[in-house]
Amino acid sequence: MDIKKTDDVRFKLSKKSQEGMNTDVSVYASEALMAKIKGDHTLQQAMNTATLPGIAGDVLVMPDGHEGYGFPIGGVVGFDAETGIVSPGISGFDINCGVRLIRTNLTEKEVRPKIAQLSDALFRNIPSGVGSRLNIGLSANDLEKITHDGVEYIIEKGFGLPEDVEHTEENGRMIGADFSKVSQMAKSRGLNELGTLGAGNHFLEVQKVSKVLENDVAKAYGLYEGQIVIMVHTGSRGFGHQICSDYLRAFEEYRVRKNITLVDKELCYAKIGDKEADEYLGAMKCAVNFAFTNRQIITSSIRKSFEETFSRSADSMGMELLYDVAHNIVKLEEHEVNGKRTRLYVHRKGATRAFPKGRPDVPGDYRSVGQPVLIPGSMGTASYVLVGKEGSMKETLGSACHGAGRVMSRHQALKEIPASRTFDSLKEKSVEIRIRTRKLVSEEAEWTYKDIDEVVRVVEKAGLAAAVSRNVPVAVIKG
Repeated sequence: MDIKKTDDVRFKLSKKSQEGMNTDVSVYASEALMAKIKGDHTLQQAMNTATLPGIAGDVLVMPDGHEGYGFPIGGVVGFDAETGIVSPGISGFDINCGVRLIRTNLTEKEVRPKIAQLSDALFRNIPSGVGSRLNIGLSANDLEKITHDGVEYIIEKGFGLPEDVEHTEENGRMIGADFSKVSQMAKSRGLNELGTLGAGNHFLEVQKVSKVLENDVAKAYGLYEGQIVIMVHTGSRGFGHQICSDYLRAFEEYRVRKNITLVDKELCYAKIGDKEADEYLGAMKCAVNFAFTNRQIITSSIRKSFEETFSRSADSMGMELLYDVAHNIVKLEEHEVNGKRTRLYVHRKGATRAFPKGRPDVPGDYRSVGQPVLIPGSMGTASYVLVGKEGSMKETLGSACHGAGRVMSRHQALKEIPASRTFDSLKEKSVEIRIRTRKLVSEEAEWTYKDIDEVVRVVEKAGLAAAVSRNVPVAVIKG
């Protein structure tokens, strides 16, 4: 590979690195993180993606990048809206896997005496684990309305506050969802999954704001040191996974029919404007709206759990949604590429939109400082709230990292990290934990991930986003 280090946090792989590449690959990393990125197929997958038609600008790899299905997790790529493509494998199986943060006016001193009781309530009220289900009386007709109308519809049914809408990316609803393009299998999987966490790296954390790093932005976000906040990380569950699986099969048939040659079949695609591309986008938007709604119902359950534990109303505890942002998504956006304003289908897979101040897409009360960028760490480590900066618009299609990024496979973690090591580490840090399987304790141990502090340092040094607060866990709820 023709890899050149251009500065302390930027690397470039020339399109001469592999035959057929149409563009370069840009990697954001420190030397230490780059060594980890080189340890799997991340760079090869990025170069393979660079052979696809209609790419505008470079293929981008964030500092948390690691090997995924066809395209790296922690990757961003834009395709021209007229001549480009869409690809389910590039945007990911867990459509609109994302993060939301709920702030409170409680302090650690107030919460700590009841943390075990609170953890029990959260674990009881929010189903987690493989196949987790929740029956809240929704019908098949409700599911269709949720996929079209998103968060607003479920709030009208009593799951949240009207102001939650404006603090959700896309206002909790991507326009253009087409329920008729969703398979019956996806529909049957989805209905009773709403309001559930699932398993894997998904979680709910009660966190303490341990350090404020940008005072003015923190004030705009309503954050201060010692404050209790709640982070939720989950997506579209089996509903979105099924939609992705369905369209990967459909796009493979399209590839054969169109006689398309690919260096990796996991990168199968359909051209913009073709029926298959339109159908995928319509179904994908259904999953996006499902995921926003899933996190909204979980938010309602979080508020209920706090009310049960503290015998106070959620309103009196200041339980407001700070923001909700997607990590796996395809969005039609306008960006400047090589000095020209261009409409692109931006594929973010394990990457977060990080728009700077002044953008109309940013909620009105944050527009003077910039969009919140929510970056979860691994179990037992810190998480961050960042703010989007102008550098992201100049270099990364308005994107930043999405987390720490794995460095160890789940199989390897099970072999090398006993669950007791994680339990001991969490106990030492006074972190309460509720988890359904010991297996997951090893698979999701903090040592299976990169150093979140270093990942954030790279993003900051590159000018993509700036750290606003560093939050540490008080309680962890997982599948």
